[in-house]
Amino acid sequence: MSDGIMSKAATMEIPISSNGDTGSLPEDDGLEQDLQQVMVSGPNLNETSIVSGGYGGTAEGIIPTSTIKGSGLHQPHPSPAVGGEEVVRGIAVEKFDIVKKWGINTYKCTKQLISERFGRGSRTVDLELETQIELLRETKRKYECVLQLARAFTNHFYSLVQTQHALGDAFADLSQKSPELQEEFGYNAETQKLLCKNGETLLGAVNFFVSSINTLVNKTMEDTLMTVKQYETARLEYDAYRTDLEELSMGPRDASTLCRLDAAQSQFQSHKDKYEKLRADVAIKLKFLEENKIKVMHKQLLLFHNAISAYFAGNQQQLEQTLKQFNIKLKTPGAEKPSWLEEQ
Repeated sequence: MSDGIMSKAATMEIPISSNGDTGSLPEDDGLEQDLQQVMVSGPNLNETSIVSGGYGGTAEGIIPTSTIKGSGLHQPHPSPAVGGEEVVRGIAVEKFDIVKKWGINTYKCTKQLISERFGRGSRTVDLELETQIELLRETKRKYECVLQLARAFTNHFYSLVQTQHALGDAFADLSQKSPELQEEFGYNAETQKLLCKNGETLLGAVNFFVSSINTLVNKTMEDTLMTVKQYETARLEYDAYRTDLEELSMGPRDASTLCRLDAAQSQFQSHKDKYEKLRADVAIKLKFLEENKIKVMHKQLLLFHNAISAYFAGNQQQLEQTLKQFNIKLKTPGAEKPSWLEEQ
């Protein structure tokens, strides 16, 4: 076997046994989802072509209109359409080739995937990278939980602030209409209005926290995971074409096989290059994501802690100072369920 086949820097091929860990999904469900992932990227056909027999037709099935002759049909004068027919035929053949290549690639990847799942094949594993990827997925799930809880806190607290606002108005009204209890109703009205004001300030801080975590989880982390999915697809293709090349290498060395072997070596090298490039891309993105996550979360956790502590300690000055520290500007209260955040 050639050095090109065996060289796998920072990776290793491991046999897949039936006792191996196939993930948290049941065997059948996991396999079905992976097969759907293999099939999801169909050939890119931007032009319409007419193929006899539909999707599975052959190049010979493409019938240019110039070959259709009837007893009452003739072509009295040359027409530019004749040249156009050749162009259409060329486009159709090209599209058929794309479909054919996609079908072969899908077949090889499906075969490799099933082989891995049922313990009859091997897969290339970068243990360090895959550990980091799994850690990212777990971190994303936990951050999504924090995001959900923070949103629930915001909704509940918003309702509380609205209730305090309404209660303050009711106390103020009764203070005007109940001379014998004017003072008591009055200071209760002032207390509720102060709590409402501080609550709006806290909502501004918490909404800023929610917005930042949402960006981190659903944009930054998701972008990295999209590259991870491309990497995982490239890994499957790489192993599929590696397996194909290894099988051909163990066969007879006649002229026909040598020709196929050269083609398989070229395809393997192409998929190997793609796999290694995406592996490097994922490693870089994971590194920058980790640095960005620490930076963002350090700021947001400090904000959340300081704002919550100041509010429940009744420290209005510290609460307002916290918002200034993080450059958070509140909207004017009064709009219907405002976000309490200006555009940053």
